[in-house]
Amino acid sequence: MRVFRELIEVPADFGPSAVAIGKFDGVHSGHRAVLGRLVGRSREQGLVSTVVTFDRNPLEVIAPERCPDSLVSLDQKLDLLAGTGVDAALVLHFDRELADVAAEDFVVRYLVNALHAKLVLVGSDFRFGKGNAGDLALLNGLGTQHGFDVELIDDVVGETGERVSSTRIRELLAAGDIAEAQRLLGHPPTVRGVVVHGAKRGRELGFPTANLSPQSEGLIPADGVYAGWLADGGVRHPAAISVGNNPTFEGVPQKQVEAHVIGEELDLYDHEVEVSFVARIRGMVAFQGVPALIEQMGRDVVEARALLAADAASRPEQPEA
Repeated sequence: MRVFRELIEVPADFGPSAVAIGKFDGVHSGHRAVLGRLVGRSREQGLVSTVVTFDRNPLEVIAPERCPDSLVSLDQKLDLLAGTGVDAALVLHFDRELADVAAEDFVVRYLVNALHAKLVLVGSDFRFGKGNAGDLALLNGLGTQHGFDVELIDDVVGETGERVSSTRIRELLAAGDIAEAQRLLGHPPTVRGVVVHGAKRGRELGFPTANLSPQSEGLIPADGVYAGWLADGGVRHPAAISVGNNPTFEGVPQKQVEAHVIGEELDLYDHEVEVSFVARIRGMVAFQGVPALIEQMGRDVVEARALLAADAASRPEQPEA
């Protein structure tokens, strides 16, 4: 997938294109339905499938007090978008200047002049331009004027009839419901970060862990112990993952992500790794002494191993250590 991080990077002869516009936070199953249609329609019409997205949630600029945590970082989002088969992505730097661009000017500047759009795919609640003044009716009118078609994509709903949304997925992760979050996402919730030195308590207890930097990318789920995968250099390893402040010990930073690679000891310091969550094993609790903690950690590893064996069997294409 070609990525343009500045408008000037888009070649003058780019396109003609089919375009989908949005935040695409998490690139969840609802987004994937839109992007699947985008890729399919592009191939039918000989167009370049293109996503227009933003380097941050627009609310971060417009109403920071209402801006939620992002499910994924920009780099994670671009990796996920590339996996959908989209040809190109234009990343717009969302600042006050962009927020003040009128809807008509937005269409002409980005869709018509830069991307030479012939087809634009949008959801029913799509809004654009200054003050969200642009809606489907305005976009259709501009399409007629500038020579592109507009196609409406229906919302994707879950098994309960609920609309798939990034907001709902955030709620599920906050509750530790990894299974449902993964189902709505269409991929495991994942945190990416550099492995840093910790207090080495896990090593002292016989369960060495890779501690992710506090500056990790991706939304961290609720405190607890999880089964998941640690990926390093394209190879994934089964892991039991602890999220939280470890209440058995004092002075542990909040929301620490520690991954114990099961069955092998790796030197991962300063490596950028990805930790993917597959299932929640239990909540975070304080134990009456270290022996009880060690005993429970042993049970956690056994349960994680079983859960990951089932997960691996359902995803045989995934490379493992």
